[in-house]
Amino acid sequence: MIRSLLAWLDNRTGCNDLIHEALYEKVPGGARWRYVWGSTLVFTFVLQMITGIFLWTAYSPSVQTAWESVYYIQEVMFLGKIVRGMHHFAAQAMIVLLAIHLIQVIIDGAYKAPREINFWLGLVLLKIILGLSLTGYLLPWDQKGYYATQVSTKIMGATPVIGAQLQEVVQGGAQYNHHTLTRFFAMHAGILPGLLMGFLALHLYVFRRHGLTVHQPEKKPDTTFWPDQVLKDGVACLGVLAVVLLFAIFKGAELSPPADAAKAYAAARPEWYFLFLFRFLKFESVEHLGLAFGAIYVPGALMGILFMMPLTAKMKAGHRFNVAFTWLVTFGIVVLTTMAFYEDANNEDHQAAIAEAERDAHRIKELASRPSMIPVEGAVSLLREDPFTQGPVLFAKYCASCHRYDGHNGRGVVLRETDQDTKEVSISIPEATDLANFGSRDWMKSIIVDYGKHFAPLKNAQWYPGADDAEFNLDVSEMAEASEEYAEAFKAEKNAGELNALVEALVAMRNWKGDEDVIDSALVKRGQQILDGEPLADGSEISSCIDCHDTIGSDLEVTGEGYGYPDLAEYGSAKWLKAFISDPGSDQFYGAKNHMPAYADKMNERDLDLLVRWMTDDYHETHVENYPSRITEVFGAGAQPASPSADE
Repeated sequence: MIRSLLAWLDNRTGCNDLIHEALYEKVPGGARWRYVWGSTLVFTFVLQMITGIFLWTAYSPSVQTAWESVYYIQEVMFLGKIVRGMHHFAAQAMIVLLAIHLIQVIIDGAYKAPREINFWLGLVLLKIILGLSLTGYLLPWDQKGYYATQVSTKIMGATPVIGAQLQEVVQGGAQYNHHTLTRFFAMHAGILPGLLMGFLALHLYVFRRHGLTVHQPEKKPDTTFWPDQVLKDGVACLGVLAVVLLFAIFKGAELSPPADAAKAYAAARPEWYFLFLFRFLKFESVEHLGLAFGAIYVPGALMGILFMMPLTAKMKAGHRFNVAFTWLVTFGIVVLTTMAFYEDANNEDHQAAIAEAERDAHRIKELASRPSMIPVEGAVSLLREDPFTQGPVLFAKYCASCHRYDGHNGRGVVLRETDQDTKEVSISIPEATDLANFGSRDWMKSIIVDYGKHFAPLKNAQWYPGADDAEFNLDVSEMAEASEEYAEAFKAEKNAGELNALVEALVAMRNWKGDEDVIDSALVKRGQQILDGEPLADGSEISSCIDCHDTIGSDLEVTGEGYGYPDLAEYGSAKWLKAFISDPGSDQFYGAKNHMPAYADKMNERDLDLLVRWMTDDYHETHVENYPSRITEVFGAGAQPASPSADE
C-alpha cells in the first residue's frame, strides 16, 4: 500500500527524480569532514526558523510590551527559556560556522571560475546573516540591545551623501523610538529571512550545478552524497545542536533591564563577533579620521577585496594573495577581539557597569514576579520607582562627592582622582562619613564610644577646623570628650549590658520597616532611662545626652529652632533623614557649624524619597547581593569609616 502511495506521488510530482538528484550527487575522492560546514549552516538556519516561529507566537513588538513579552517567554512560558536560548546561541553558532565556511572556500579555491557567481551569492548571504544578528539584538528592547543598536544606526548615519536619510528610514524617523523597534522586527522576522531563503536557494542551485571543489585530491574512489557524506553531515549537525542546546540549558540567553532612555548604560557592547570593529573604532587615529572612515570605508574596502577575489585569482600568485589576505584579516579580527575582552576585563568602570546591569536584571525579575506583576506603564517603571535600584544611583549623584557607601560611590566604584601635575591616579579621599551602615547598631555604638574614628574622614575636608577650635574638632569637642567618657564608663564589669541598652533605645527611634520584629523592648526601656540621665548599673553618672540633644525620644517637629546640636527625635528614621538632607544647616541640626549643602532645592521630592527609602531599607525584599565592600582600598587613602558590618 505504501509503495502504491509513493508510486502515485512520484507519478504526479516526479519526487523520486528530485530525491535521487539530491542524494546521489558525486563526491570526488569520497566523503570528508571538511565538507560538512555548508550543511551545518543550512541546518542552523532551519533551527533559527523553527525556534523563531515559536518565539514569534508570544512576542509583542512595542516599547511597552517587547521586554515584557520576552520576560514572559523566558520566565513563564513552558520551555520558553530553552527555545529562546537555542535561538540566541544558534545565531552565534551561525556566525562561527559562516566564518569557517568562508575560510574553507577561499583556501580550497572554490571561488575560482566557474564558481564566481556562487561565491558572490555567499557574500550576499554573509551580509544578510549579519543583518539578522543586528536586527535581532534590539528586539528584547532591553538596555544592552537598546544602546548597542543605537551605535549601528549612528554608523548608518555616517554614510556619505545619504547617511541621514538612510538612518531615518531604518530607525523609523528622526528619533530612536517605537518605530525603530517595529522596523527592526519587520526586517528580522520578515524581510531578511525571506531574502536569505531566496539567495540560499540560488546559492545551493549554483553549487549543485558546478559540484564540489576538491582540495588536494586523494587517491580514493569517487562516491555519492548518500550515504557516507550524509552521515558525516548528520553527525556534524547533531554536534551543533548539542552545543546549542547545552548553552541554552546551562547559560541561557541574557535579558538585561528594560530599555530606559533616561538612564545611561555604560555596560553596552555589541555581540562578541562585532567586538573587533568596536575596538578598531576606539583607536585614536581612527577616531581622528572619523566614524565613516572606521566603520564604512575600511570595512567596505575589505569587502571589496573579498568581492574581487575570483578576479584576483586569475592573476599570477593571485590565489596565494587571497589566502594570505584571508588569514591576515582573520588574525586581525582575533587580535582586536582579544584586546576588547582584555581591556573590558581590566576596566574598573566597565566591570562596575556590568555588575550594576546584572543587579538590575535580577532585580527587575524579582519585581515583575510579585503578585502585582508588571503595570500597564511597562516594566521600566518598576525600576524607576524602586528604591533598591535608584538609591545607589542617587547616592552616587548627590552624596558621593563627600561620602562613600561601603567604600565606593554607591554603585560599586572606588572614586579616583588624577594629579594635574604628575598625572598620577590615586583613590579620592572621602571628606565625610561612610554611610553603608547608617542607623544600625554598629553605627550608634561607634558614635557613642568611638566618635573620633567614626567621623574621621571629616578631617580630610578643607573646611575642617584647626586644633584650637573646640567647637567641632573631633579630638577636643564636647562630643569627643563625652565619647571618651562613655567608652571608659562602659568598660566597667557591672555596666556590661548598658551600652547595648543605650544603643537599642537609639535604634528603636528609627522606626524602619521590620524593626518591630527585631527590637528588644526590655533593652529599649533601660536605654531610655540612661538617655534621661539615670546612673549606670555601677552607680556612676555620665554626661546625659539630653544636656545637648533635648529632643531625644520625642516626635520630630521641623521648626527650625534649636541650638546647633543635631535633633535626635526619631533619629535615623525616614522622616529625620528627609528633614536633615533637605536643610542640615537649620538650627534644628548643625546650624552655623554645618558644612553640608542643603538639598531642598537640589533634589525633587521623588528622588529624595527614593534615596531615603534605600538608606532605611524600605523596599521590596530582595535576594540580590550588595556591591562588594571597598572599605579596605579606601583605608589605604586615609579614610576611617565606622565598621560597615550588617545591622540585624
